[in-house]
Amino acid sequence: MKLAIVFGGSSYEHEISIVSAITMKKVLKKSELIYIFVSSDRKFYLIDTEKINAKLFSSGDYKKAKQLTLKSGGFFMDGMFGSKAVDFDVALNLIHGRDGEDGKIASLMEFYGIPFISPRLEASALSYNKLYTKFLAESLGVKTVAYEYLSKNDERKISMDFPVIIKPVRLGSSIGVSIVRDASELDYALDVAFEFDSDVIVEPFIEGVKEYNQAGTYTDGWELSIVEEPQKEVFLDFEKKYMDFSRDSKVLAADITDAMKAKIQESFKKIYDPLFKGSIIRCDFFVVNGEVLLNEINPIPGSMANYLFEDFEAMLQRLSSNLPKEQDIAVNYDYIHSIQSAKGKA
Repeated sequence: MKLAIVFGGSSYEHEISIVSAITMKKVLKKSELIYIFVSSDRKFYLIDTEKINAKLFSSGDYKKAKQLTLKSGGFFMDGMFGSKAVDFDVALNLIHGRDGEDGKIASLMEFYGIPFISPRLEASALSYNKLYTKFLAESLGVKTVAYEYLSKNDERKISMDFPVIIKPVRLGSSIGVSIVRDASELDYALDVAFEFDSDVIVEPFIEGVKEYNQAGTYTDGWELSIVEEPQKEVFLDFEKKYMDFSRDSKVLAADITDAMKAKIQESFKKIYDPLFKGSIIRCDFFVVNGEVLLNEINPIPGSMANYLFEDFEAMLQRLSSNLPKEQDIAVNYDYIHSIQSAKGKA
């Protein structure tokens, strides 16, 4: 399989995307990898797979690489004697945050007829925005953590009891997230969050809550990962999440009952099917008093949650052969011809 990994983007999570992309080189050992970097000013570069490392990007040396053009059928290198297509079978969208998770890259891929692994436009829009994720889950009968919504210009008042957790609506990787233990800390936490987004979600902070992660996809059938109980800390800050995104070693399954595992997987399937077909996602769940609550959808999880699967690369191969296809629409201008005929202009 020739796999084009598209990464970078104009996002607060730009660097995390680079870490995830480099990790894929350690994980996907049987595939031929082609790296396509999206700079912060949204230019495309073909990166030498043998030379890829973090310093290449922090130093700006990536600008010496061949610049690419995106057009119908794929990515192209434009030269004096015409354009040459970059040869690959399928693209993997590995841009975390804006550009990758908000649907921009997915829309471009679909528009230009490029086979790609990623949530499609509607799935991206609903999972990128934490408020819309709540609406989606509610419509599917999946319970979520209680919440309040505040916009930047709203009065800074909340009705739920402290402690609470403040989250920017359109960001991941714990960027701009704060735990607020009493009313005196609220203004500062909101100031931090509003530096990154114009809207925030306020949720109760549940001390010692049981948290479980479930990843998966649908190929020619369901392919679900193990259920993981992530390392317990108050919450993972940006630096810990940054390191988490470079994971490539397998983890142990959570020590839970078969009944609880079934509940988590049932909720995951409700979220995934059919909206997220063509992608590998991870859902993070809380379990409170035996009830499964959706915390977040990770539409493009760090390092694609490879460490949760028995054979991630084989699954990726199967997914690439079972991607959703956009309906072909034949345009034959019959309507215009009929109008012209009626006017005697045929």
